[in-house]
Amino acid sequence: MKFPTFDLTGQVALVTGATKNIGHALALGLANAGADIVVVGRTVSECESTAEEIRAMGRRALAVPTDVTDQSAINAMVDKAMAEFGRIDILMNNAGAAITKKAEDLTMEEWDRVVNVDLRGAFMVAQAVGKVMIRQNYGRIINTISVYGYVGGKLVLPYLAAKGGLAQVTKGLAMEWARYNINVNALVPGYIVTEINKKEFENEKVYNSIVRKIPMRRLGSVEDVIGSVIFLASDASNYVTGAVIAADGGWLCE
Repeated sequence: MKFPTFDLTGQVALVTGATKNIGHALALGLANAGADIVVVGRTVSECESTAEEIRAMGRRALAVPTDVTDQSAINAMVDKAMAEFGRIDILMNNAGAAITKKAEDLTMEEWDRVVNVDLRGAFMVAQAVGKVMIRQNYGRIINTISVYGYVGGKLVLPYLAAKGGLAQVTKGLAMEWARYNINVNALVPGYIVTEINKKEFENEKVYNSIVRKIPMRRLGSVEDVIGSVIFLASDASNYVTGAVIAADGGWLCE
């Protein structure tokens, strides 16, 4: 019996939101597993910086700054990736936006800003890359959702709506594209400590209010998330589609 491995050598992964926080760690993690990376972020400098880190690991990398709310920019991004690598095997759909505000004070511009990135943009990227994968008859799409796609929360209503919607998009795409050998799954990170939010968790009251929701009684690190993504990107997950993999310390069990 031959067992599938987590090796991604020879594959190409396109990672949106790849220059900061969890997305940055996931881009490096996929490269460490052997993949070449299309680095997608907001600015040229941030994308190039991440691409240089990946090249230093011995992998190929292409920096493509892209507005994921702009369909023409997304199409150009995919064209550049195909011109450089000739294929896209893995999509890590990770670009995100959020706003903290009372529901009664939200403007529609603020609502649209979040939903256009987290739901509409995620679908447009999946659609553009999915067309490539359909022609290849192979692909792995991983959508980053959130525990807030499944549980309620205060002051983040557009984020709740978008992530809940993306969970359903994941299932719908999994059903439609399974016949093309494309697996579509979702990653649900819990509270993960990053460079941006680590100061917040230094407040003991804030830390305790969060940790008590988590059965493992600790916050997650970016390293805690990478293994789940490598699994979903690799042949080890050949028979897994439409699934939600929660790297949340057990939060969703509550």
